[in-house]
Amino acid sequence: MNTSQADNKVFVMSNLEKNKSVRVTLFFILVLSMTLTGCRPFDYADDPLGQPPASEEMEPPRELTMVSLPAYRLAPPDVVMVEIHKMVPKPPYHLSTLDVLRIDVLGTLLDQPINDFYMISAEGIIDLGPAYGSLRVEGMTADEARVAVTNHLSQVLRMPEVSLRLAQMAGLPPISGQYQVCPDGCINLRHYGSVYIAGMTLTEAKFAIEDQLSHYLNSPSISIDIVAYNSKSYYVVTQGAANGDSVRKMPITGNETVLDAISNIGGIPQVSNQKMWIARPVPGNSACEQKIPIDWVAISNGATSTNYQLFPNDRLVIAQDNFLTTANWISRIVAPFERIAGVATFGASTIRNLRNVDSDYNNGYGY
Repeated sequence: MNTSQADNKVFVMSNLEKNKSVRVTLFFILVLSMTLTGCRPFDYADDPLGQPPASEEMEPPRELTMVSLPAYRLAPPDVVMVEIHKMVPKPPYHLSTLDVLRIDVLGTLLDQPINDFYMISAEGIIDLGPAYGSLRVEGMTADEARVAVTNHLSQVLRMPEVSLRLAQMAGLPPISGQYQVCPDGCINLRHYGSVYIAGMTLTEAKFAIEDQLSHYLNSPSISIDIVAYNSKSYYVVTQGAANGDSVRKMPITGNETVLDAISNIGGIPQVSNQKMWIARPVPGNSACEQKIPIDWVAISNGATSTNYQLFPNDRLVIAQDNFLTTANWISRIVAPFERIAGVATFGASTIRNLRNVDSDYNNGYGY
């Protein structure tokens, strides 16, 4: 080997070493950048780098190890049930028709005592009996009504002592009932106004409603519960083998798994194969994708390793059958040519039939 060949070999080996170091450097930069952005480029089930499995805290919940969902926050169009336990009007309360008063009087006539319940009539008056007559109390407070009754009885009795209290209210509009969260995030309590509860937990909504009612009632106390979970759901996306994907929206209650979702749609469609995965939403501007593969064969045989728990807004994607997809695409491509061929064949047959009719007519077989 001469000097020139030795120099060339050294030069080639030097370039190879440089290229190798560059590739190694680029690889570490790529891994570092993906680590800093918080992305995980690999699925949960498969780890092509052979790294040890994730800790149990990082594993997604699955059958037999399910977790409770975070506190439910109300949103349109959820439906809540509100029940009021304490409904005392905020003073001063003004008497209304059909209210019931308890009136006790000392110093009445012996044969006509006043010691009973009296309902305010539709005209706004109470009737104290034949000897005492009636008087109007509608619109008065309880103290004002007591003074009015005392003055009225003083026309007949000498120094009557009157005790009057409100026994039953009939004028307060009802509160208990079911309310739907409107698109603006409020529930309409009718006479008592609207309350914004979207984004609140049940406890926060309870305090918000009681605060609104406190403008009308004295220390109101309510209970609230959800009767229709309409705002939280997951989706089952079935690829349509070139005939369009189908999407089904399912309400979520916090106890659904992949097996439950497949059961809710009646099983795997005929246009699908057994490949499926969960696409889980990620925060706003993140470029990552959370794609959790599912082993349906294992699930159907009783394994729970990939029978994951579903969370609100999850997408369970069922892949299409590739053979059917190819067949459908071929049918779509061939269909126009089949139509053209059919039209051409029909046209040729029509012309041939017309010629045969004309020939028969010329040969004397016609009319």
